[in-house]
Amino acid sequence: MTDQDLKNKYQPVADFMSQNGFQIQNFHVENNKAVLNATAPTEHLKNRAWDEIKKIDPNFSDLQHNISVGSGTTYVVKSGDNLSNISKSFYGNANELKKIAQANNITNPDKIQVGQQLKIPAA
Repeated sequence: MTDQDLKNKYQPVADFMSQNGFQIQNFHVENNKAVLNATAPTEHLKNRAWDEIKKIDPNFSDLQHNISVGSGTTYVVKSGDNLSNISKSFYGNANELKKIAQANNITNPDKIQVGQQLKIPAA
């Protein structure tokens, strides 16, 4: 397998990470292994990234990786969003919305607005 083939193999994982607020420190091929180092915004998203890796190759013997959990991220509210669905996306549980509300001093969870930037705590 060429270096480009190996990178292409794990590109869907890098794409998933990019679309879900991960900070990718590096993604390249070295010594016949794909090297991927990234920081996830939450533990739930880190686990989902592992699911993506295992879909591609359950053994992932050709992947050198380090995926850690950071201190959180920011999220820009889109049309149709509410704290419950944002919470489900980041934490896997809609009932964790109180974490987001507290981190952003939101007293009424129904009062978020399109374009508003929300801090999403890691835990």
